[in-house]
Amino acid sequence: MRRVILPNLEKDRITGELVPKKIHPFGEEARELRIHNKALFDLQEGVLSKHITSTTELQIGEHFPQKREEMIVYRNNLFFDQGYIDAFIEKAKKRGQACRAAFRADDPAFREHALPLSTSYTPAGNLYLADLWYYPHGPVADASPLIINLESREIGYYGIPSYMTVSSEGDLVFNVPTRALLAIDAWIHIFIADVVFGVFAEGARIENRLEEDLGFKVKVLAKALFEGRQVLECSELVKIGEGCTIDPSAVIHGPTIIGDGVTIGAGAVVDNSIIGNKVNISQGALVMLSVVGDGTFLPFNAALFMTTIMDNSMVAQNTCLQMCVIGKKTFIGAGSTFTDFNLIPVPLKAMDGNGQLKDANRPVIGGCVGHNCRIGSGMIVYPGRTIESDVILAATKDRRVVAKNLSFEESDHHGFRLAHLHETPYHAKEDELETW
Repeated sequence: MRRVILPNLEKDRITGELVPKKIHPFGEEARELRIHNKALFDLQEGVLSKHITSTTELQIGEHFPQKREEMIVYRNNLFFDQGYIDAFIEKAKKRGQACRAAFRADDPAFREHALPLSTSYTPAGNLYLADLWYYPHGPVADASPLIINLESREIGYYGIPSYMTVSSEGDLVFNVPTRALLAIDAWIHIFIADVVFGVFAEGARIENRLEEDLGFKVKVLAKALFEGRQVLECSELVKIGEGCTIDPSAVIHGPTIIGDGVTIGAGAVVDNSIIGNKVNISQGALVMLSVVGDGTFLPFNAALFMTTIMDNSMVAQNTCLQMCVIGKKTFIGAGSTFTDFNLIPVPLKAMDGNGQLKDANRPVIGGCVGHNCRIGSGMIVYPGRTIESDVILAATKDRRVVAKNLSFEESDHHGFRLAHLHETPYHAKEDELETW
């Protein structure tokens, strides 16, 4: 089967020409951003590897290949997992006709998590169409909608007093699918892909398998008994790479994946997370339901809850990040807090795929910091706020609270005498970009 990858484009606001769409606040295309600690483009390739024999990636202005052969076609900003793509291809082949991925408007996982802030889906009656097609004999004009059951269920993630919520219910829940497809149009979609459709979904799949597969359940129990560990700590649910140094007092609960060359210090807690290669998690640090990129450093008492940190970043001691997304090569100073809850029960807003502030459809959500940022110690960031790539933000007596989205033009380094020492690769002209 041939794989055809379509570019994700938008009109340049000045020239009106079509250009690759970049995701705020990173200043980078979705295909390059890391999902599950892999570049989205590489993640797509891995999930499709057993189905495809050749690949065509279309460039701007390039015509679609008119070949009479079996094809799967998708936009390069789509996240999909193995369960979804396998079910989509299997069902499409049984139909034997051109198909396009579709969702019901009332599907809870799609309605609650994928649709808000997105610009990629096409309405069609009571359906929404995604940019994923299957052609058995080459491209044709019409493709019938193909709905794949996401097999979602509600999973709680907070239990708080009802008077603190917008609704009358005290428990906050995600509608977690065990099969997932999601367009990455805004930074919150990275949070959804990594947390709701990622580590939460993997936990749900493990629970389902333990309930339905007696052989797997016996294997897990036997492994835990043999190793003298609790079930969630056994090697069947906690996968550890090579060359890791893990203190005996560290607590690691699965399902968790730990890469190669990882160091985890005394008293650290890692629960249902993805940890990349060469990550250093120091004494007393806490990582729950999070994705930590390669080369990240978490000093003592740093805390991550439902947070994504991309590669080669650092979150300093006593810093708390909840429901946040942090870019690569970024430093967050000690004692900083990214809040995730409005004191007044009004809807939280965040940047959508068109750069407009819209209802995020989330009762709680943290903030987002782009690539190559330096955030000073003791900062407080309000919910849903973003800081663009290449920004330096120094804590001063006049500013310790980030109450609005911050652009590159507002970076403190512009006023520094040695500003030229701060490289700004995500805001330089192409001929000025330096190699990392």
